Amino acid sequence: MDRSFKFSEFINFLEVDLEISSSAIAIALRTHQQWHDPLPMLLWQYGLISIEQLTRIFDWLEMQTHKDFKF
Repeated sequence: MDRSFKFSEFINFLEVDLEISSSAIAIALRTHQQWHDPLPMLLWQYGLISIEQLTRIFDWLEMQTHKDFKF
């Protein structure tokens, strides 16, 4: 995952745009910190988000990567 965006922006996207509860995010974050698995995949594997939400997350991450890219 490209870290050119602020992690807080990503968490805000999850909470505001996708309406994922902070407790669901906290569950995935604990595992992410321990095993370093990708946070979006952990949310999906634990059944905390749908496949549609997972797709939106990857789209958002891709947009963030391209947003700062300059030709």
